[in-house]
Formats: sequence, C-alpha cells, structure tokens
Amino acid sequence: MHTSMLPQLTAGGILVDVSPNCFGMLENSIDIVDDVDALRARMQAEGYLYLPGYLDREEVLAARAAVAERLAAAGCLQPGTPPIEFIPRPDANMASMGDLVRGNQPLVTLLYDGRMIEFYRWFLGGEVRHFDYTWMRPVLPGRGTPPHMDIVFMGRGTTNLYTTWTPLGDIPIDMGGLMILDRSHLHDRLNQGYGRKDVDAYCVNRREEGFAEMGGGGNIARDGVLSRNPARLRERLGGRWLTANFQAGDMLVFSMYTVHTSLDNHADRIRLSSDTRYQLASEPVDERWIGEDPIAHGPDAKRGMIC
Repeated sequence: MHTSMLPQLTAGGILVDVSPNCFGMLENSIDIVDDVDALRARMQAEGYLYLPGYLDREEVLAARAAVAERLAAAGCLQPGTPPIEFIPRPDANMASMGDLVRGNQPLVTLLYDGRMIEFYRWFLGGEVRHFDYTWMRPVLPGRGTPPHMDIVFMGRGTTNLYTTWTPLGDIPIDMGGLMILDRSHLHDRLNQGYGRKDVDAYCVNRREEGFAEMGGGGNIARDGVLSRNPARLRERLGGRWLTANFQAGDMLVFSMYTVHTSLDNHADRIRLSSDTRYQLASEPVDERWIGEDPIAHGPDAKRGMIC
C-alpha cells in the first residue's frame, strides 16, 4: 500500500510519520514457510516473520465467535448489535482475560494445536511447549499498547522464546494493528540495558524514588513500557515502524528483543487479537507463565535484588 493512500494514523495519541523512511509494510514470509533455514535466517535478520494466511481462516473466525459470545454475556457489547461485530457499550469494561480463554475450545485449538504447533516444531526443530497463560487483547476504540520488548516480562527462562500475535478477525490498519520497529532486535545498547530488566524485580537496598518499584533501577518503568512516544523512540533508535492490513488467518511471529507497539484503534468496534508464547520443551521456562493458574505478575513473582 502506498503511504499516500493511508488514513491518518496515531500511536499513543501521537501522529505516525508515514513517509517511506519512517514507516512501511511488513515483509511477507509465506513464500519461504517450507524452508526452515530461510525462516531462521530471516528471523535473525529482521526480528519477525509475517505469515499472512498461514492459519485456517475458519478456525480463526470460530475462535472469534466464541470470544464474542463471552463478551456479550459479560455485558461488554452494545445491546441490539450482533456480538460478532464487537461494537462495545459506551461504558464497556472488558471481562477478565481468563474468562475469555477458560474452557474456550475453539480458541485453545487455534492457538495450541494444529498449524500453530506444527509451525513451531518446524521452526524450532524439536518438541514445543507453550506458555499456559494466554494474553487476550480486546482493544476498545482509543489508544493502543505502548512500545516495549517482551523479554522484560518473560525473561526468566530461555531467551529462545517467540511471540505469536494472532489477529482474531480482520484488522484494517485504522483499527490499531501491531507495529514492529524494523531490526530493533539488533540494537545492542538497548538489549544490554532495557533488555536485561525484569518488571518483577525490585531493589532491596535503595529506597529513593524510582528504585523500590522498578526492575533493577534505570529507566524501565514498573509496567515495562519502553517509551510513551513511539515517534520519538523511532527517531532515537532508527528504523521504520512496520505494519499491515491484517486478516483472519494471518500470524506474526517475533523475538523477545523485537520492539513493538500498536496503532491506536480509530474504528467504532473492539479490535481482537491474542499474544501467545512458544519455546522448545527441553529448555528452561519462565515459572510465571506456566501451570493451571500461572502467578503472572502477582506478588509471588516479585524478586528482591541488590542494585
């Protein structure tokens, strides 16, 4: 898509510069999906793999319908509208993420069986385990997710860990799809600074502002946000923000060190997606995200450290 054809885009309420040196479209890797060496080389070079149409569209839409029913039952959707349209009530308060996932067989099958797991067995070269915690993203109209790396949230196991962002329905660009910062995973200074933080670590020997509640001091906030200004972050790190007009059946895979954010949702309906994580079963796993009731970022996840 030529940038002159794009609607006005924002991220974090800030206008996105869509000039060619600042913004672009994700590179399509579906043509190399059967070449594992090429997939690994592209991941190493680019920090992501965009695989449009890889997943079964009907399975995605079945999972979407199941989530719609749960949101409607929780009173989050506008009465008198089809739940599958995901039009929120003006005062919508999203149901808990666990309620959207628990017992939701179409969603579980899509994310943790079939083609998704087949891909990771192929890509990782062995038996795969996934995190038991599923991140659901029913995003209301308004601002999206600020820029971050995933490593600061889930770095206590192997770093040979990957995120799949799955659009659960068609997500045109003005609805707030994911954006990847081009080759940001290769930024050594960022990796050695921010990328070594842990949002659940805190300093036991320093009590001044900014240390008792932060991941080992420095400039990482408690919530793991890298920046509140995606435009300024891109200027500082270089590269381009990359995205796509996503459709049901697409999947986007990226590394723990790939900086990403989302565009703001300018549509009149909820943007639905999920984030899931996969690794080799033989490698260490972050204890926060496994088990029947993962501890996540609760009190049991906190770690005191000397700073």
